[in-house]
Amino acid sequence: MVTYDESYRSFRWQLPETFNFAADVVDAWAKDAQKLALLWCDESGREERYTFARISELSRRLGSALRARGLKKGDRCIVMLPRLPQWQIAMVGCLRVGVIPIPCIDMLTAKDVKFRVEHSGAAGAITTRPNVGKFPDLKLRLVVGEDFDAALDTADPDCPPERIAAEDPVAMYYTSGSTGNPKGVTHAARALYAWRFSSQLWHDLKSNDLMWCTADTGWSKAGTAILFGPWSCGAAVLFHRGKFDPAERLRLLAKHRVTVFCAAATEFRRLVNEDLSAYDLSALRLTVSAGETVNPEIVRRWHEKSGVPLLDGYGQTETLMTVLNYPFLPVKPGSMGKPLPGVETAILDGQLAIRLPNPQMMLGYWNEPERTAAGKTRVGDTEYWLTGDMVRQDADGYLFYEGRADDIISSAGYRIGPMEVENALAEHPAVQESAAVGKPDAERGEIVKAFVVLRDGVDGTPQLAAELQEHVKKSTAPYKYPREIEFMAELPKNASGKLLRRVLRGR
Repeated sequence: MVTYDESYRSFRWQLPETFNFAADVVDAWAKDAQKLALLWCDESGREERYTFARISELSRRLGSALRARGLKKGDRCIVMLPRLPQWQIAMVGCLRVGVIPIPCIDMLTAKDVKFRVEHSGAAGAITTRPNVGKFPDLKLRLVVGEDFDAALDTADPDCPPERIAAEDPVAMYYTSGSTGNPKGVTHAARALYAWRFSSQLWHDLKSNDLMWCTADTGWSKAGTAILFGPWSCGAAVLFHRGKFDPAERLRLLAKHRVTVFCAAATEFRRLVNEDLSAYDLSALRLTVSAGETVNPEIVRRWHEKSGVPLLDGYGQTETLMTVLNYPFLPVKPGSMGKPLPGVETAILDGQLAIRLPNPQMMLGYWNEPERTAAGKTRVGDTEYWLTGDMVRQDADGYLFYEGRADDIISSAGYRIGPMEVENALAEHPAVQESAAVGKPDAERGEIVKAFVVLRDGVDGTPQLAAELQEHVKKSTAPYKYPREIEFMAELPKNASGKLLRRVLRGR
């Protein structure tokens, strides 16, 4: 059995001088003409299957079409598509010829798109007909169902891959902070190469696996768990277009015999309330989550009801996945786990820091060197990236997330991490999910206020609020209990499902 210490001691970054994902991964697996890469389905029941060989051919045709239209290595191209097979084809086609794809969710408004086009200097876009109007200033637009499809049918399949050095920029993701405009997180080829290690050690992916990650196409999580990670391991992916429905999620897991499943904590909070025994999940051997911490109670209930471990993981768009739980390591519910081999961490004034250089670290924020530099610090001769996330570490080296640096609640001299309160609330049978924030208070500086979403059929009464307060007092240190509780139908979240505590402050 593999141990963490063995993996950590034996691990050495061995980065190639050049890396083109299309050629070095997709074309390599395409040598087996029958090897499945992608199983796509939608809520109407349609299904399409793509081998690596087919993805290789279609991406070569698209690469030729991009070159024929004047796009060259280093040019940026918005890829704004929903969960369609054309998303993978577009991403791989861009990477093949050195064009930098900028994946975007298709829910963005025209204002959102305008900022990204102007900020990145994008030369083109690949999108759908309903979204064409969001790109009025771009002449080069390939539309799925129209000229994009024509290119896949008629463009030259002979498309030599571009030479991509390890430090060349190859992908850009826009991510929003608490203030200011979105940041263009720019990653080098070395990062796409390094993505495979979290898939190998965290997802435990093998070449015969079928992985399903429910992340939307515009987020870096889609890179780690839908495209770059699984395909680097030779694993196939399930790609489903349809709204979230807990019963449908479970039905598809059973129908397609998914072996590794990745979803946000928000989804698992709903899934654990379903009758899992009604579905044949015997093929499922591992589940993982990232994006927001999974409450220990949800981890326990999921494992108890499904028989499958749920491994939480931590990463940022800027750093990729860095602190993880592993199948070969005992899990401490509520813990982020331990650093990925090859990632060295420190805790600086309570904040998680990543030692630099690291191949998973971004090149920087696009055209914003001052903003990039502001996220770094030096301790002696060592440079670190400051994540902005507050953590603690136990005697066994496990890290525990305590909230964003500006989320910590200071009440009567006590520092309270919102996750401590939310984890305690999650243990109560009436609670589906919750959020804790600090509310200004003349006497205590701040008090803990909790916003609670109840399970279906439960009424939010003053009596229940008092019961929840007493429950928290018994579950954790009494000073952490929420002195105010507000019941809500749903919590405010961004498009990737992350909780927006800042929206709740001041209510």
